[in-house]
Parts: sequence; C-alpha cells; structure tokens
Amino acid sequence: MSARRDREAGPVRDPLRRALDRAAGLRGIPGNDVRPLTDGPEIFGAIEELAAQAERWIHFENYIIRADATGARVAELLLAAARRGVAVRVLYDALGCRSTPRRFWRHLRHGGVVVQRFNPLSPLHPFRSFRRNHRKYVAADGHRAIVGGFCVGNEWSGDARRGVPPWRDTGVDLSGPAVPALEHGFVRVWRAGGGAAPPYALPGEAAERGTAVVHLVEGIPGRWNLARAAQLLVASAAERVWITDAYLVGPTVVVAALASAARDGLDVRLLAPGRTDLPAIRTLTRVGYRELLDAGVRIWEWRGPMIHAKTMVVDDRWLKVGSSNLNPSSLAANFELDVVVEDRHAARPAARQFLSDLGNAVEIVLRPRLVARRLPPAMVPAGTVQPRPRAATARELGQRAAVTLRHVAGGARRSIAGAVTFAFLGAGALLVALPRVMAYGLAVLCFALAGAAARHIHERRHLGD
Repeated sequence: MSARRDREAGPVRDPLRRALDRAAGLRGIPGNDVRPLTDGPEIFGAIEELAAQAERWIHFENYIIRADATGARVAELLLAAARRGVAVRVLYDALGCRSTPRRFWRHLRHGGVVVQRFNPLSPLHPFRSFRRNHRKYVAADGHRAIVGGFCVGNEWSGDARRGVPPWRDTGVDLSGPAVPALEHGFVRVWRAGGGAAPPYALPGEAAERGTAVVHLVEGIPGRWNLARAAQLLVASAAERVWITDAYLVGPTVVVAALASAARDGLDVRLLAPGRTDLPAIRTLTRVGYRELLDAGVRIWEWRGPMIHAKTMVVDDRWLKVGSSNLNPSSLAANFELDVVVEDRHAARPAARQFLSDLGNAVEIVLRPRLVARRLPPAMVPAGTVQPRPRAATARELGQRAAVTLRHVAGGARRSIAGAVTFAFLGAGALLVALPRVMAYGLAVLCFALAGAAARHIHERRHLGD
C-alpha cells in the first residue's frame, strides 16, 4: 500500500475506522468503486461480464454450487474462460455442495478448470467438520471482484417465464485497490483447504477507481472478528441501523448493542425471512424477538419466497455486505467474507432498497399488556423506555401490515416444544426396546468424542494457538 493511501486511511483520521481496522485485522483501503447488486439476475449478469473480460485468471468461491440450469450457466462461463487460456480456480464447500454430483466437477476439470473441495466431512474429525467455507466471492485479474450472500442455484436466478421470482439477495461489484487484498484472501483459504498456491503472481496494488473506503472482514473460525465489527458499527450509529439477515440468531453482544441503540432513540430495524429453507433457524429467530421489541427495535418478516441477503446500513455512511449471518455458527465457526464500505454513494442506494423491501414485509409488534386498575401506579415498571415515534415512508404506510408477537412466537415455541417432545419420546422408546444396543452406541459415541477432543487439543498446541 502506498504512503499516500496509508495516510488517507490512517487510524488517526477516524476513531471508528481505527476500531474497525483492529476488529477486521486489515486497514481500510480507499479509492474503490462499489456498486450494490440487489438480486440474483443482476449478480449473475455481473459475473457473466466479469468472466467475459478476464484475461489472466478467475477465482471463484462459493458455499453452494448446484448442478441445475444456473450452475450449468456459470460452469459454461468458466469453461469458456479456460478455453481462452484464463487460469480458472473453483473452491467449493464439501457440505454445502453435498448434493452436487461428481460429474459436474469432472466436467469442469476436463475443461481445464482447477477445482478443489473444502474440508471433506470425516467422522474421525467431528470438530473440524463444523468449520465450513461459507464465503461467496468471484474475482478476475486483481481488478474486479463480486462479494455477497449469493449462492449458485435456480433459487437465486428465478424463472421469469414461469413467474417464479428469484430469492432476494445482495452483493457488491468492487473495483480498485481492495481487489488485490481480496485475491490474497482467496489464496489463503485455497491453501487452508489443501491446495497449492497459484503459479502466477498476484498484484500488490491496483489503480484507484472511486471514493469508497473498503474494510475486508474475513471470518476465521474461533476469532469472532465479524461479531466485533458488527458490534462496533451498531455502537457508532448516530441515527439508524437497518439490518437484513437471512438466519438471525444473534449472539448476546450483538443483541445487546441493538437493544442499547434502540433505547437511545435510534431507528433500529431488522428484516428477516417469513418463509425460509431452514425452518428451525426461523423458529430460533422468532423466540428472540421479544427482547428486541421490548427495547424498541422494529422487526419485519419478508413475505416473498425467501430473503437471503445479509446487509447492514448504518446512517448514510456505512454499508456491510457479505456472506456472514448474525448467528454463532456464521460468526464463530465458518470461514466468511464481508466488506464494510464507507461511502455514501453505496450506503444510500442500499437504504432505499431496504425501505423498498419493507413494502413486501409484515411488521411484528407487541400486543399491549393490560394492567389491572386496582394496582397502584408504582406497580407499573418505571424504567420502561418508550422509543420515540419514527416517520414511516409512504410505501410503508401504504403496504405495511402488522401481526402481534404472540401470534408469531407462539408458533415458534410450539415448534420447539414439539421437537423436544418427540426427540425424548423416541430416545426413551429406543432405550426401552434396545437397551444393550443403545448402551454400546452411547459408549462408542463417548469414546469417539473423547478421541476427537484429544486430537483437537493436540492440533491447537501444535499450531501454538
């Protein structure tokens, strides 16, 4: 990084930027052009353009790559680049792509694409199997990159001819000095998955293209740097924090930061899926609504097929986009990739998109609790803070509906209680019917977990971590 760039993004200029630098482990990089991408068709259109323009290499990394029409379209883009002499590398997660047939990867390899599987599942390493590569990223030549929450599948493309809308997702199209840093991050994860370093030299710098300062926040298992970055962004907000999250099960520090900001009178809003591909996660999300609503956070649930975006807009200045969800698995166990963009030209369109999304969402509200008239005023909690009223947009007033928390959370509690009931009934029935088999099975499980824990401790000591 040049001395001029180092001075422009230096830690003395802005305390929040300094804090994010330390949380992310990488200094903010100025001089970038950042363009938000708001759905699958727009994202795949940008990927097609990027692949067609690539001259030296393409790095492609994703958690889910399906062998459907969308996957075939992306595969053909990569194969066409490989036929032109472009070095193409694809890194996919073994768990996320468990249903993708091997012939799909063979087809890519036969066409000259270097394909690598990340962290194959193994019963001998159960703890390591929790470490997934959840990053979503594609870049070319060290000049342009696309980062976001998107995966590769028909869910993200939709089908206009059949009237099937795509999942709502978000990415950013980046060009400028942040791209070489992203490329080096890809190589680190590639090597962590067992691959050899590319034979070509990655660029150390790229020409400035715009005004955005970009912080690259790389999630590494056990580090929690993504949670720290989210906490700092919320704590720094002066007016608003608007969050869209696909699988929200917020850690305590993040929930506390959101609640504190709402109690201080900030406009804190959350948008979560109403329908989802993981109903268990939605149930856990709904159980946590009351604490946030009590603090004055406003919560909406999306009414479309699925909202898969992971974004945070803070005031008119900061935009966070990437692969990480606000849940412990994503923040602590996975390899993730987020970009925190300091740029009003990127944050304002993202804020407009958030308000547009609320037009297709239902707000969750608390039903007022009735207090018996015979109770004296002192019995009413005196410390309750009422959030200040906030003006709604015309779109919100015209299209917003509301349901009470009791209606939503009641179903969530019943789902959890039902699952627990059937699990214990099933376990009890097996213990009664097959006591010896179950005893041997539990013993084997205990020995296997003990051995895995011992290997984990040995590996951590060996790495000096």
